[in-house]
Amino acid sequence: MRMMRWLTSPLLVLLCLSASASEREPGRGVSPDPLPPLPEGVTLSALVTDARLSEISGLAVSRRHRGIVWVHNDSHDANVVHAVDTDGKVRATLDLPVPNIDWEDIAVFAHDGRFFLLLADTGDNGGLREELALHVFEEPGTLADARIEQVRTIRFRWPDGARDCEAVAVDARDGDVWLVSKKRVPPELFRVPLFPANPDEMQVAEKRGALAGIAQATAQELQRNPVYGKYRNQVTAADISADGEQFAVMTYLHLYRWTRHPDGWAAALSRPPGRLDLPWMAQAEAMGFDASGGTLWIGTERLPAPLLRFRVPDPAPSP
Repeated sequence: MRMMRWLTSPLLVLLCLSASASEREPGRGVSPDPLPPLPEGVTLSALVTDARLSEISGLAVSRRHRGIVWVHNDSHDANVVHAVDTDGKVRATLDLPVPNIDWEDIAVFAHDGRFFLLLADTGDNGGLREELALHVFEEPGTLADARIEQVRTIRFRWPDGARDCEAVAVDARDGDVWLVSKKRVPPELFRVPLFPANPDEMQVAEKRGALAGIAQATAQELQRNPVYGKYRNQVTAADISADGEQFAVMTYLHLYRWTRHPDGWAAALSRPPGRLDLPWMAQAEAMGFDASGGTLWIGTERLPAPLLRFRVPDPAPSP
């Protein structure tokens, strides 16, 4: 396993409204001084400043439009998905006929030669929701503002009570949607069928174990920040590479990566992952592989929001 300690660059200081404000949000902290540049393999593609993207909570890299990522905002915002280019500019907006109760992640996948987006309405900070939804629609071939009329919704519930979930990944090869709980320790892993046998029925998520190797706050970290210290190691995003060989999850502090195991993802994620430390960012909650699987794109919920490209080390860690 290869590990690097990453620190903030001067460019990312733009994200700091103030040191005191940073301590009020999960995943935020005081940046070090002096501030070195971004390390090798990490590129700041853009700083997103568009007010329409005030709380980016999910990101998926387009398979049909080069240099485009699809992003959405967090709960109770407009029911839209935006196409953003590598300069951080909104190029198109898709209006969806489904409510944004608490959209937390988005994924892209291929099926029968077509590309689709899956939007996860799975957030539940209060632990109150009895029904969650996964909305699937085809990625448009034309990059333009549009109303999406055809949306397939997979309704599901947890098998044993409500929980928060902000990380969803699609394995189109096996026909699975994988979900990772946010606040449980260790993070729990669940599976929902991408193509349910009875699509109109409520699905019950199948618990498939837990994620190994997710670092938790030390006693010293909790003492320094007793309010939000424990939140910084919660899983906020997930994705599976286009070739189906890599599974990545992100916390506010780290990226974790596993390679496929012959016995499937539940077996893979029960083994120690490769871990890389993130640069300091204000509430990093959006992440996705590009089509090659060699680059991960990362975004955050706070404006100005950095759009980072991280070149994935090769070879990937073995299970």
